[in-house]
Amino acid sequence: MAKRNTNWDENKLKRWIQEGRGQGEGKEYKPWLTIQDYPSMGRATRIFGWTTQRIHHFFSDSQLKYFYLLDWEEKVVDIREHYPLLDLETVLEDTADLKLDKFIDKKTKEPYILTTTFLITLLNPDGQKNFAARSIKYASELSKKTTIEKLEIERRYWTAKGINWGIVTNKDINDVRAKNIEWIHSAMTSDDCNGLSKDDFDELLDALLYRLIDNQQNIRKIISEFEKDYSLDAGVGLLLFKHLIAGKRIALDMDKPINLNESGSSLRLPEISGKGGHEVAKVYS
Repeated sequence: MAKRNTNWDENKLKRWIQEGRGQGEGKEYKPWLTIQDYPSMGRATRIFGWTTQRIHHFFSDSQLKYFYLLDWEEKVVDIREHYPLLDLETVLEDTADLKLDKFIDKKTKEPYILTTTFLITLLNPDGQKNFAARSIKYASELSKKTTIEKLEIERRYWTAKGINWGIVTNKDINDVRAKNIEWIHSAMTSDDCNGLSKDDFDELLDALLYRLIDNQQNIRKIISEFEKDYSLDAGVGLLLFKHLIAGKRIALDMDKPINLNESGSSLRLPEISGKGGHEVAKVYS
């Protein structure tokens, strides 16, 4: 297998721009970096986003976990990962004290295009959009001089743009919440009704919801008995349960591990429908 060419030059820059990388919004956005481009730090992942209805690319577990938090939030209406600072030197009038010369290809001397991990679009209660930029780093990276210098460039760039910017480390991410969202995420994005018609699947969702609420049996047993009563294949009941959570028809404390051994009476109907909002204040303040 031929070795991937990771050199950076003017031709590659032009090609990536022509490909539309770093451009578009929502479903049409193309990240500047994809997992095919560079070796990753940690677990490289491609995952379909609920909010954007497109595939996202991540280079670490921390990026993926933070994405789960974003994809769950009601206020988040767009998530653009690996957003390029293409107009960096135009936006920053004075770069004399920034170490931009560190971020160039050693062979070609072409400056790299710096990126911010996430550019997030949020919808305010009044219907107005605003933006937040977040750089995801492992806490251990913050002791590295080069990392700090790059983050300072990002900070100045987004400040000049008038956009809220911040650093999020692995220590800042709510792992329990992220793991819960990961557990139901396939249900959030899947149209698979397990061979059933949409109408039949929706009727089963209603029936399981009715059986769960105020039931003193544990959730696992309720689901198992439901599958037997409706002659469903093993696993269909759990899929339905995930759909109920993903669709916010069941309200859970997502900051506690989802426990199938709890009773159905521990579940509650949501007071307000939506994708949630608990984490927003923590993530963007």
